[in-house]
Amino acid sequence: MQIIQNIREKGAPITIAAISLALIAFILMDAKQDKGGRSATESIGKVNGETIEQNEFSKKVMLLETQEEQQSGQRPNNTRSSQIREQVWNQIVAERVFYAEASKLGIEFTSKELDNILKSDDPSNPLMQDKSMVDPATGKLDMGKVGQALTNIKKMKGEQWDMVNSQIIEPQKLTSISTKYFALLNASAYYPAWMEEKDAKESKNFATISYVQIPYQTISDSTIKVTDAEVEKYVQKHKDLFKQEAGRMISYVGFSQLPALADSARTKTVIEALKNEFTNETNVKTFLARNTSAIELDTNYFTKSKIKSSYPDSIIKLSAGSVFGPYVDNKSYVMAKMLGSRMVPDSATAKHILIATVNGQTGEPILEDSIAKKRADSIYNAINGGANFALMALQYSSDGSKDKGGDLGTFEYGRMVPEFNKFCFEKPVGSRAVVKTQFGYHIIELMNQKGSSPVYQVAYMAKEIFASEETINMASNEAIKLSAEKDLKKLDAYLQNKGISKTSVPTIIKENDAQVGQMQDARQLVRWVFEAKKGDVSDPMPVGDQFVVAIVDKILAEGTQDVETARPLAENAIKEEKKGEEIIKALGATATLESASGKYAKEILNAGQDSSITFKSQIVNAIGNEPKLIGAIFNKANLNKVCAPIAGKAGVFVLKVNSIAEKAVDPTEDKAQSRMQQTIALRNQAVTNWFEGLRKKATIKDNRSKFF
Repeated sequence: MQIIQNIREKGAPITIAAISLALIAFILMDAKQDKGGRSATESIGKVNGETIEQNEFSKKVMLLETQEEQQSGQRPNNTRSSQIREQVWNQIVAERVFYAEASKLGIEFTSKELDNILKSDDPSNPLMQDKSMVDPATGKLDMGKVGQALTNIKKMKGEQWDMVNSQIIEPQKLTSISTKYFALLNASAYYPAWMEEKDAKESKNFATISYVQIPYQTISDSTIKVTDAEVEKYVQKHKDLFKQEAGRMISYVGFSQLPALADSARTKTVIEALKNEFTNETNVKTFLARNTSAIELDTNYFTKSKIKSSYPDSIIKLSAGSVFGPYVDNKSYVMAKMLGSRMVPDSATAKHILIATVNGQTGEPILEDSIAKKRADSIYNAINGGANFALMALQYSSDGSKDKGGDLGTFEYGRMVPEFNKFCFEKPVGSRAVVKTQFGYHIIELMNQKGSSPVYQVAYMAKEIFASEETINMASNEAIKLSAEKDLKKLDAYLQNKGISKTSVPTIIKENDAQVGQMQDARQLVRWVFEAKKGDVSDPMPVGDQFVVAIVDKILAEGTQDVETARPLAENAIKEEKKGEEIIKALGATATLESASGKYAKEILNAGQDSSITFKSQIVNAIGNEPKLIGAIFNKANLNKVCAPIAGKAGVFVLKVNSIAEKAVDPTEDKAQSRMQQTIALRNQAVTNWFEGLRKKATIKDNRSKFF
């Protein structure tokens, strides 16, 4: 069905238009019926008690993987598949959490609402983006054409239906509900009069101070000891800072399977033996095929910057028939042979009309080759007979340049696909022809050429450097020997004796991770880690280009960090607390600015003369954000006297408040504008991190690790 093909085309408004309209009458009802009649499958997780079925999850993952394959031309690898699964999981969880909250507020997305949106002639309606759906005489939606598309769409089932729902309906539903939800959030934020008065006062009252700052660095860290009991006490007092998810901490030893020096030398010997024959061979294509070169012959000419080698300067100096190398490039030994060179323009200007045979994004066929060729020839003949090129482009071209009459502007050599490039840089200005490329048939007219530079035709004979069986077996055997040491003390002794280093992964490994440290595609390793106990040593397992032996160093339960885990963060804060206590004790209960200055050789400084110290600012110039200091400054009890030493963020402060005054009224101040700015700030605050708040309240059960 042609309409299904259009689903996969980037920017095809028919996708949004016809499909969306087709679902108006029954999409939401069908969704509910499907949910009720769905056959029972294993649960991959739950959100607030609502099951996420394995079948639903896998369908969404498969759909994204298929879309990516269509766009890139290759299946996602294991690492990418893990990322897609994570993306789908987060999307499903987000939707369940969000829709549940929206439902509590009575926010829904109905078939009637969808109907109203898609039948309107508003420019924002996605149907209006497709010119074929719009009556050119009235500029309004042609409901007859829409109805025909509806008839075709209703026949869709299975995978086609899933694609429509995923790409069209779900995003539209999310947009509608989230728009209403955020409207409520914005409406809930307002700026009351009492807050306006309070903010005005806190902004206008300013202080001038004199102070002495004694930085914590004054006391050496080495003189302060922190006990486990002190860490535990600090953690319990600041639990929010020391939350942790369930996970594992591991270390591992990797034994490389990459080619050894002997493997590289062996490959070099093989390719060197071919050099004379490669130099004298006249049929290069046959030679490369016969000797299984890792790089196929490309007969196109390239500028120096586009030469596929790490040694372009050496290659362009070669005379025709000469060979450079072998050299190592991209894990292969390579020899480069100069086949020839020529001069070509630096840039060209052209216009074209594309009769596409494939989707430019997915590569899937959209028009039979023979039909496209006949159409292109007809357009070519019409233009040669006097038809306007720009009008023909606007009517028939599949390329985005059609709105510019097919004009591609000026482009440099090598930018276009080979056949297009060859025509534009080898034919004389004024040439016109039908040229076939991977995208279809182009009617090209060459408008101009500028400059002149050399281009080169180079052939490459390449042999990839593979690890030998001997190299792989050696790495495997070393890993097996290490994994036999199940006692950790013996294992460490073995490593020390062999001079082998162990790598500690610095981050927590979570149950659904697919990457461990720098190791990609490590899902097998993660599964073992969560089946093992603390201190367990794994059997060797292949991860990337190495055999890995892993050790479970620590098992972390969800909740609050233990002393060992929390110490790195807590210790510095505890040391600063102790230093503050020590400095305050040394200053004495009756400290003055002069005594503090003399005891620690610190200058008495002044601040606030520029009216910058206000309660609302929370910042003191040259000091930074010091909430305790600000609080003391605007405590009326401290006016005109030295207050008790304060342990702040950057050190201990001895402070005297010299004055608190009110700024003069600014006659240019626009109170209405200020009020609006504060209202906007409050609204922004309301919509910041809103979802994290909902998610934290949700009960989420994740069973993915049982399936993947």
